[in-house]
Formats: sequence, structure tokens, C-alpha cells
Amino acid sequence: MNEHEWQEVIGTIGIFVLLITVVLTVIWQVGASRRAKLQLAREGEYQRIAEAAIAGQRTIEQQLAQIGGQVADLQGRTDKIERVLKDVE
Repeated sequence: MNEHEWQEVIGTIGIFVLLITVVLTVIWQVGASRRAKLQLAREGEYQRIAEAAIAGQRTIEQQLAQIGGQVADLQGRTDKIERVLKDVE
């Protein structure tokens, strides 16, 4: 092989290396983009779950507050009944 043929071989190899590098970089970036989108979707789902949990907790707190009011009311009524019974004795 003469010097000109070697230059063509080296040039061809260089172009293939460049093309492979570009293709691999594009594939890598597309994969990174997809991973980022999936992570955002996952974080959005976690956000929705957390909001639902907070709403459920608030509902439970409201129900407990109502029950607490009812317990206090029943305690007051029981105290009144006890006083009446003591007065009757």
C-alpha cells in the first residue's frame, strides 16, 4: 500500500469513529431525556399520593374533633345525671 491509500484508510476509520461517537451520544442523550421524564412523572405521582394522604389526615382530624366534642357533651350530660342522682338520694 502506498502513502495515499493509508491516508484513505485512516480517514475512513476516523469518519467511522466520528459517526459511532455521534450515534452513541445521541442514544445516550435520548436515554437521559427519557429517564428525566420518567422521574418527573414518578415525582408527580408521589406528590398526588402525599396530597391524598394529607387530605385523608385532615378528614380524620375533623372526625376526631367531632367525636371529641361529642365525648365532652356526653361527659357533661353524665355529670348532670350524677348530680341529679346524688340530689335524689
